[in-house]
Amino acid sequence: MNPVSERLKEQRDHGTSVFPCGLYEVFEDTVWSGAKHHWHDEMEIIYFMKGDYKVNVNMESYFINQECFFFINSGDLHSIEPLSKSVESAIVFNPCILSFEHYDMAQTRLIHPLVNREIQFPHMLESTHPAFARIKQEYLEIVNHFHQTGFFLAKDIQMVTENLASQLFIRASLLKILGTLSSFSLLTEPEKTDHYRVEIIKRSLAYIRSHYQEKLYIRDLAQQANMNEQYFCRFFKKALGKSPVSYINEYRIKQAIILLQTTDLPVMDICLDCGFHNLGNFLREFKKDTGFTPLQYRKHFSPKRS
Repeated sequence: MNPVSERLKEQRDHGTSVFPCGLYEVFEDTVWSGAKHHWHDEMEIIYFMKGDYKVNVNMESYFINQECFFFINSGDLHSIEPLSKSVESAIVFNPCILSFEHYDMAQTRLIHPLVNREIQFPHMLESTHPAFARIKQEYLEIVNHFHQTGFFLAKDIQMVTENLASQLFIRASLLKILGTLSSFSLLTEPEKTDHYRVEIIKRSLAYIRSHYQEKLYIRDLAQQANMNEQYFCRFFKKALGKSPVSYINEYRIKQAIILLQTTDLPVMDICLDCGFHNLGNFLREFKKDTGFTPLQYRKHFSPKRS
């Protein structure tokens, strides 16, 4: 694992230490701007129920406008951008919870290769696919068990459960989903054609996240990628759909939002702490991104004041 791209990895726990599986839900009245590019070791099953979305996975774009399932494999660089009011949920789990101590055929030919990234889930499963109804049934069973016995971790948006029976039922449903995908020959070997390009993007994003508080120059990012500046800008925009400058500004605004929600720091201090060296520029970028001034955002969306 490249130590630089490792810093791009999502720094959060999904589920609990004894049962690494969590549920996330978005409803029409939820204030949700999507998920920026990131990756994690866990696998993710996303159920898009309603709305329009743009999903990016390993530099490939998918436009969602109907009910479907989307699968994020371990290590996939991905992002989700809602294009309308959203109704969706996601189950994020470590594939190790599916393992058996006894090495039968399921363990050796499915679970072990899945844990070791030798096989992977398909990216999208549309509602017209014959496997869809069976997977939807098991997915909703999992959601139901979370709702019956789950709770939210402190200051978190994910639901977890410590109920033994629920954990067994959730694991059983995940195994049924795996079995259904296998029976329809939907488990495949990972594609490696774009691995090098994805790693370049991971390194670039990791560099931005490590240095966003400083002055960032395109030439530094291009040097990290061993490209000239002009080619790097085209490469970056083709991969993420936005220029390096736009991504840097969006990431800095995201960090400013966190500080507005969790601290009482003055706006000027937040501006400087997030890498903006001009208050006017910070205010313009913040309003363009959120539709609010920083003080308006703090007043309406700070959990401490809710």
